[in-house]
Amino acid sequence: MEPDKLPIARIGKTVGLRGELRLNLLTDFPEQFKKGARFMSERGTLTVASYNPERGTVRFEGIDNVDDAKKLTNLYLYTTREAGEASCHLEEGEYFWYQIIGLDVQEGEEVLGRVKAIERMAGTDYLVVETADLLVAQGLPKGFLIPYIDRYIERVDLEGKKVLTRGAGEILEAS
Repeated sequence: MEPDKLPIARIGKTVGLRGELRLNLLTDFPEQFKKGARFMSERGTLTVASYNPERGTVRFEGIDNVDDAKKLTNLYLYTTREAGEASCHLEEGEYFWYQIIGLDVQEGEEVLGRVKAIERMAGTDYLVVETADLLVAQGLPKGFLIPYIDRYIERVDLEGKKVLTRGAGEILEAS
């Protein structure tokens, strides 16, 4: 995947006979899927003809029947950072995942590791952390998960390139 190509949805199975498809969102910003929005895919650019958030379905321009729609099943839809940032409104203290991936995880003065990925499980986001080499050498696990909730995340410092935590060291030791 290109560095500026961010996956935001995966197209699911067809619904009905007019070319509608299930849309499995990989984003917290479904408002991106408005009529006329364009997204990259492995089959070229797709333009949204309609989106029904209540039903979780989408229809693309030029896709008007079930046979054409079936050809899009399992494709991923991508956007660019610039397009995503322009169409998504973040509140204070909210971040895009790509802004957090790669940051150091720090508790007090100690660097516990680096965020390698973010996974959503049961409605909670988890930082997938690769443990710092020094701590692995001391016998701690090579990786661990930190729930992205106030109890563990003090703040994200984008300028300092770190996520400041409390209690994450205990999670690492218990992993």
